[in-house]
Amino acid sequence: MSAIEFKIEKEIKDRLGRAGLLKTAHGDILTPAYASVGTKATVKALTAEDLKNAKSQIFLSNTYHLHLQPGSDVIKKAGGLHKFTGWSGPMMTDSGGFQVFSLGSAYGKNITKLAKGEDSLLLSEGCSEDVDGNKLPKIAHIDADGVSFRSHIDGSSNYLSPEISIDIQHNLGADIIFAFDECTSPTEGEHYQKDALERTHRWAKRCLKRHNEDNLQNQALFGIVQGGRFPELRRESALFFSKLDFDGYGIGGSFVKEDVGELVRVVNEILPKEKPRHMLGIGEPGDIFDAVENGCDIFDCVAPTRNGRNATLYTLDGKINITNAKYTEDFSPIDLGCECYTCQNHTKAYLSHLFRAKEMLAATLASIHNIYFINNLMKNIRQSILDDKFADFRNSFLLKFAKMK
Repeated sequence: MSAIEFKIEKEIKDRLGRAGLLKTAHGDILTPAYASVGTKATVKALTAEDLKNAKSQIFLSNTYHLHLQPGSDVIKKAGGLHKFTGWSGPMMTDSGGFQVFSLGSAYGKNITKLAKGEDSLLLSEGCSEDVDGNKLPKIAHIDADGVSFRSHIDGSSNYLSPEISIDIQHNLGADIIFAFDECTSPTEGEHYQKDALERTHRWAKRCLKRHNEDNLQNQALFGIVQGGRFPELRRESALFFSKLDFDGYGIGGSFVKEDVGELVRVVNEILPKEKPRHMLGIGEPGDIFDAVENGCDIFDCVAPTRNGRNATLYTLDGKINITNAKYTEDFSPIDLGCECYTCQNHTKAYLSHLFRAKEMLAATLASIHNIYFINNLMKNIRQSILDDKFADFRNSFLLKFAKMK
């Protein structure tokens, strides 16, 4: 018996998209939905109550970072991530695979989640970045069984295998966990992508075996479809996972922006319709619309909070940089009609002042607004599917949102 239940409530006519209800041990998720990213068991600058008030339904944390600090044993002793963080709703943990590889692989390849155009936005030679955008040296090595790496915190030697990743995630206790995979750069050639895909598939079987051995009733395990930019590899991966008894599926790896819709469609035409699908690391509105239309149910991305901390705020008329001079005496809310805490209580002028003065509260108020904005967008996308108005809503939203103001 699965630890989750998923029900499709309405489908987009002649498309793969749908609105659904995902039931977990810690509550229901109305899909499509956005998972707020709390990499180190915290969404930066926000409390669990802030997330709840910003209408977050689900919280995602990272296996790699929590393994290094404070350690999954500590979190298990605390009663799991829910008690440790004070968040009572549904939670996810990713496998740590992307972080291990993005912090530097043995093959000397830089990794980004989403490239723009034909060329990836690569980092400087010999470096990668952590979750905060800090450049780091390459410190990982891959073998057939897993990945050895040195901690970016203290340089200590560590090793992650499929079994270790699952054991860590069992200790963390999230409602949905992910199989350990290899996430490649969108610039990798087909030969390497195929090797990496075969490795991901072998590791997926080992993850499933370990998860089933522990027989945890309240944790669902998702397999992660890979294959880079190559449709045939994506089809191969989707066929592989569709034959295994995972509770749901992640769609992972790196994409060129223009490929998102097509590659998601290729995958979701094959994956079992009755199981939920999570799009890993994608969170810009245009990409969300593409992925929803082509059958994805849940999304996660650091973009809303990272943008917020860097003074970029979302509005229905596009993104704004709140430090621009024109906002210093603008006493209107960030977005007219927005019901988030920030817009209900503060003005653009106040936010502009906080950022210019480098006050900590700036990041909190900006993040609250951006997360509320994305959650409200997901709510409206869902309603547009239920009302048979998805295409109209998509077109009207993106027409106004497309430009930076």
